[in-house]
Amino acid sequence: MNVRLTLLDTGFCRQWEMFSIKGGRLRNIAFHAIAGLIEHPVHGLFLFDTGYSPRFFEATRSLPYSLYAKITPVVTRPEQSVKEQLEERGIQVEQIKGIFLSHFHADHIGGLRDFPDSHLYCLSSAYEHVRGKFGLRALREGFLPDLMPHDFAERTTFIDRSMPIPLSKAHEPFTEAYDCFGDGSILLVELNGHAIGQMGMFLRDQDQGDVFLCADAAWSSEAYRNNLLPHPIAQLIMADGTSYKENLTRLHQLSAHWPSLKILPTHCLEVWQMTQGAFAWRS
Repeated sequence: MNVRLTLLDTGFCRQWEMFSIKGGRLRNIAFHAIAGLIEHPVHGLFLFDTGYSPRFFEATRSLPYSLYAKITPVVTRPEQSVKEQLEERGIQVEQIKGIFLSHFHADHIGGLRDFPDSHLYCLSSAYEHVRGKFGLRALREGFLPDLMPHDFAERTTFIDRSMPIPLSKAHEPFTEAYDCFGDGSILLVELNGHAIGQMGMFLRDQDQGDVFLCADAAWSSEAYRNNLLPHPIAQLIMADGTSYKENLTRLHQLSAHWPSLKILPTHCLEVWQMTQGAFAWRS
């Protein structure tokens, strides 16, 4: 079953290119935070992550969370929040049936509280890893507790508490996924490494074909195409470095044997450019 995917640019942070990819230059580049609007023909409207929103600045106003904003300077405008972008196009927050959370870093959950009625989906391992963490313990995980809704657990389906299904040979080396709706339209896979319990999503866009939203399993398309690890310093902040390397290799293998598949890392420059083109808003 085909869906429609629209990519939404919610702003960016600034980082050195050399940290994101081995061999990168000593220059400051923008890491855009891309969210996805999914229009499902049966189940309605969903989001994949929520990117940044002005709440990020509220959540980093005081220590120790202000260190996050200093280390990773963020540039975003109120009109770039997912909520504002949807309302500009006539979609109200109440129409968003659910939000798939790839992981709990602040640049992926920044707009979460703007959708108080939406059901939430994530891996239980991701939630358990950040649940109850505050202060420096939270900061070390890239997690800002003030971005989380107070009723998170009550509104959430932890997809890894269901049985996975086997994937087709086309998806190799990924072998199993969680079939969210039981119709093959949304297939969720574990991508542990960058963050504990990170997940990605396979779907088929009705215009662009097969797509894999891989979150931060790679920071750029160049990284997965050439199996290039980030700078060793950046690897130190990975939650599980071994799993990160394994999943980057899987992405590399997947891209090699399924060249028509569009693999979309959240922060890739190419993906940001797609928000202006192939996956831009379609009326």
